[in-house]
Amino acid sequence: MRAALAGVGGALGRSYPLIVGGKRIETDGEIASLDPSDPSRVVGYAGRATEREADMALQTATEAFGSWSRTTPEARARIMLRAAGIMRRRKFELLAWEVYEGGKPWSEADAQVAEAIDFLEYYAREMLRLKDGVPIYAVPGEESRYFYQPMGVGVVIAPWNFPTAILTGMASAALVAGNTVVMKPSEFTPITGALVAEIFEEAGVPDGVMGYLPGYGSEIGDYLVSDARTRFVSFTGSMKTGLRINELAARQVERQRWIKRVIAEMGGKDAMIVDDSADLDSAAADIVKSAYGYSGQKCSAASRAILHADVYDEVLGKVVERARGLKIGAPESADVSVGPVISEPQFEKVSGYIDVGKDEGERVLGEDPGDPKNGYFVPPTIYAGVDPGAKIAQEEIFGPVLSVIRARDFDDALKIANDNPYGLTGGVYSRNREHLERARHEFKAGNVYFNRGITGALVGVQPFGGLGLSGTDSKAGGPDYLPLHMLARTVVERF
Repeated sequence: MRAALAGVGGALGRSYPLIVGGKRIETDGEIASLDPSDPSRVVGYAGRATEREADMALQTATEAFGSWSRTTPEARARIMLRAAGIMRRRKFELLAWEVYEGGKPWSEADAQVAEAIDFLEYYAREMLRLKDGVPIYAVPGEESRYFYQPMGVGVVIAPWNFPTAILTGMASAALVAGNTVVMKPSEFTPITGALVAEIFEEAGVPDGVMGYLPGYGSEIGDYLVSDARTRFVSFTGSMKTGLRINELAARQVERQRWIKRVIAEMGGKDAMIVDDSADLDSAAADIVKSAYGYSGQKCSAASRAILHADVYDEVLGKVVERARGLKIGAPESADVSVGPVISEPQFEKVSGYIDVGKDEGERVLGEDPGDPKNGYFVPPTIYAGVDPGAKIAQEEIFGPVLSVIRARDFDDALKIANDNPYGLTGGVYSRNREHLERARHEFKAGNVYFNRGITGALVGVQPFGGLGLSGTDSKAGGPDYLPLHMLARTVVERF
């Protein structure tokens, strides 16, 4: 890992043009990707697409769809498996880029690249499972077949917090299903996006089938979503952006002959409930792990701890003690557990919520963030005694800020947890079987975990997606995900 950091450190500052039709496309403008631990250091320069390049990418993907959609599922799956092999070979290089561009501690970077590999493997094998369709009934004298076919051009809009895993997962699902894709990585992590594009190219994705289109959402996002050539949009990001994408995609435009499909994951305000029967040491450890992993910049992060009144003080004390022991710093160092937040806008947003929290709870851990010129570092922060309706208990902060809420009993705790427009992940720490079974059916979240942390979903093991305003519950890494990228057909032949 240290060798990889040294090697990648020597490669910082290079330029990464757009990729359209297998060609590198230079643009008039550029996006400077900065190291969030040291904003004076440029990780690299990515091309800055405009509507002109977006039009070119959509047209190229449209023209390539015919041949790619007719490529056998086995051949498409082999390309994804080769991409997984390339990622394994380049693993430590990818980890180092994550450290520099994403501000990820080593363990977080490692888990993310592993997840990207898992997505490639899982979706390749899922395509082999689905390639001949699924069984249905037939009446005597007829043959009935139910099978899937590719949809068309997909626009993949990826976030900055998992720039390898989520971009790879969304793109590989679309590609292995026979669609062509235009990949727009986040403007905060475009270099990682370029590496993913290079890996797809090296694995054998044909020219034109995959486009790499870095750019600002405000400049090309609406164009990509609204264009008649776009068949579906796969998005992970904020609720506000996701709702706008859904609204734009729902409008039919001239020459559009389909209803666009939107596959969206849009964040969360996730809660962990601890009742009076729980293992309190384990609960405190998993609250800290779930709240502060990657500086709380996970849509699955625990941002609310809802504690039974009888154990409130004890659990709060254990959480504060454990969180105080986290080491904050630049993640080039192996022992750092909390790195920076991703950008200056994110730093200012989280800092603003920390100011709000001073009037909404008692700050029992944390201090005001320092000068962002020295890195976008926000110390782990805990507010105790927070009202369930407080702003810091209702809105997604996406930073290392935890609201601790007192509940009268389990009924009250479950009510508090569910009183939020989001519904991505949640957790319950309890030895009470009745409480766990109630939460199994009544906790309004797409992923609910008992007696463990609520982050780190494994592909194929814990399919991931949220309810409510957390998204379309598309369950990435699950058996229902690939068919979202295909059209189901029924064909009946009478003998």
